[in-house]
Amino acid sequence: MKSVSERFLTYIKQPTTSDENSSAIPSTKQQLVFGDFLVKECQAIGLADAVMDRHGYVMATLPATDPNAPTIGFIAHMDTSPDAKGDGIMPHIVHHYDGETIQLNGISLSPDEFPDLKNYIGDTLITTDGTTLLGADDKAGIAEILSAMEYLMTHPEIPHGKIRIAFTPDEEIGAGADHFDVKKFGADFAYTLDGGKIGELEYENFNAAQAVIHIKGRSVHPGTAKNIMQNAALIGTEIASLLPEKEIPSKTEGYEGFFHLCSFEGNVSEATLTYIIRDFNSETFAHRKNLIQLIVERKNIQYPNAITLELKDQYYNMASKIADCMEIVDLAKQAMEACGITPIVQPIRGGTDGARLSFMGLPCPNLFAGGHNFHGPYEYIPVSSMEKAVEMIVKIAELSCGVDFQKKL
Repeated sequence: MKSVSERFLTYIKQPTTSDENSSAIPSTKQQLVFGDFLVKECQAIGLADAVMDRHGYVMATLPATDPNAPTIGFIAHMDTSPDAKGDGIMPHIVHHYDGETIQLNGISLSPDEFPDLKNYIGDTLITTDGTTLLGADDKAGIAEILSAMEYLMTHPEIPHGKIRIAFTPDEEIGAGADHFDVKKFGADFAYTLDGGKIGELEYENFNAAQAVIHIKGRSVHPGTAKNIMQNAALIGTEIASLLPEKEIPSKTEGYEGFFHLCSFEGNVSEATLTYIIRDFNSETFAHRKNLIQLIVERKNIQYPNAITLELKDQYYNMASKIADCMEIVDLAKQAMEACGITPIVQPIRGGTDGARLSFMGLPCPNLFAGGHNFHGPYEYIPVSSMEKAVEMIVKIAELSCGVDFQKKL
């Protein structure tokens, strides 16, 4: 058997950055190359039905040893974030981490800035070289799932139901579930392995919307502009100032929602503000959207017909779908505890493929993959966390034989 770290170090060598500006499916050809590779990996450990479809989704099956157990799924995504360089990854391996600052190319990983490092003294850490991201989001999840499947293949004495695995493209650009065939996947429930540090267990996420505000100005020579000029950029700043100044990402945590100004492009003639709106509660989520609409309406009275708003929902809190099948959350907790892992149940301050899949009929909480500081050169992952994730997956499969799952979606 390959170790989970060996798999991970192999997988991160393959660039799979997704591209939000691409109209292709998947957004980059590199993901198809990696998908082909993963099909061969599945076949090599003896999984059945290993195939990649035309949209780049890889699926495979581990046959049941207990035909009466529910069919469970494990899912991870193949792409890495376009927020940082994702090719030419040269991992740095720190054996027996001593708790001190790790010097990389041009940057340093300091426990003063990243206090979680102190939890891994004595462990082996895999970091970047300081110039790229690492790819633990989510190639760690892929490595962990395949290592667990290989372990179960070589230990047929462990009872489990049919297990379906899937590796998806374009999760980082919000399209990971766009073409996921839930019926073909055929699982009663599933877990995404896409969380952060060891112990994370998440079944709540933001409700999400995007607001794009377009402003049309009136440009004239500034020397003769009195009572004539209508500065679109300044109108944009007026709109921004009307939103609650403390309800932004840098000033919120836990279950607190926010308005996030992602971009502001403009001049006198025209301006565009792009916001994302996030809230866990459906009522306050609706209130936030109404506030944006009200601000635009009032500003359009002040500046007649100068402003248009494009407001669209992006995804919803999966808690409403998981509420009727909390036994799958309890199963994950029980498996973690059996492996000596303390469950950290917390909301996802973002989105997840599992949220969309839950609304598509596949209840799908999110589990830790073990990494820290995703999407940039400060990313790292402890090998021990990956090993525990493999152990957890195996234990979930085993304990699922005792779960009386009644699908209610």
